[in-house]
Amino acid sequence: MKFPPPGRMVDIGGHCLHLHVSGQHAPGNPTVILEAGLAATSLSWALVQPAIAEFAQVASYDRAGLGWSDDPVAPPTALNAANELRRLLLESKLPAPFILVGHSFGGLIARLLQQLHPELVAGLILVDPVARSQWHTPDPRHRKMLSRGAALSRRGAFLARIGVVRFALSRLTGGSHRVSGLVAKTFAGKASGVATRLVGEVRKIPSELWPVIAAHWSEERAFRTMADYIEQLALSCGQLDESRGLEDLPTVVLSSAGASADTLAEHRRDAGLSTRGEQSIVPDTGHWINLDSPEVIVGAVRRMLAAR
Repeated sequence: MKFPPPGRMVDIGGHCLHLHVSGQHAPGNPTVILEAGLAATSLSWALVQPAIAEFAQVASYDRAGLGWSDDPVAPPTALNAANELRRLLLESKLPAPFILVGHSFGGLIARLLQQLHPELVAGLILVDPVARSQWHTPDPRHRKMLSRGAALSRRGAFLARIGVVRFALSRLTGGSHRVSGLVAKTFAGKASGVATRLVGEVRKIPSELWPVIAAHWSEERAFRTMADYIEQLALSCGQLDESRGLEDLPTVVLSSAGASADTLAEHRRDAGLSTRGEQSIVPDTGHWINLDSPEVIVGAVRRMLAAR
């Protein structure tokens, strides 16, 4: 790849994951682990990680098939991702326990790691976590959304293979104001609206990282990995044992202002699983709270550390 990884590659047994660690570890304090959304990479934490690094050790990473990490060797489910995260943490020698900060699908991975290995987890911060009840047994509307998302991703893989995605994203890295139009032409039909919104989110990331993101998403494998995760989403959402609570584990659920009533209700239930749980709706945010209001996530981490 044209751009070298900012972190290091860690062998977790047959393949390597990219791990980016920053900040200093203070004795007695947990390390903060940032878990990205469904097809996002460590770069999605570009506005969060540097701020946390000012007062704590913090790490982000790329799941297999994304960013700088190697291709996956196991089906891309939340459970497999949680097991790979555990191996990454063990092999990296980062000091446990950990505060897990999970955005969207990453919140499910964080919950699964906590259920599997509670001794590793000192706290949970779930950033607009995926609504498991919507996707585990999806109704016809949600099934159609999954089918459309997977088809869009497969189309993206084809377009990346023939170089069309690289051409469209080159305009983004150059700061072109015609990006939305080019993306709309690249992804025809309803897909163009989704792609244009994603480009809008990318624009919130520091502009010096745009070429790196463009390089990642010019690769066919990024779209393949996204399609695989989408196709396994219903299975992933059923892998959490919903009968288990969180006891007194410090837990913060941050909900976007645009979340549906059903999603907000599930977020409230998740916060209520812990005697030390709380839910907050973050004003003026969409799903990507880590890009819309990164300071809210940073503040939640700071408070959780201070309360220990």
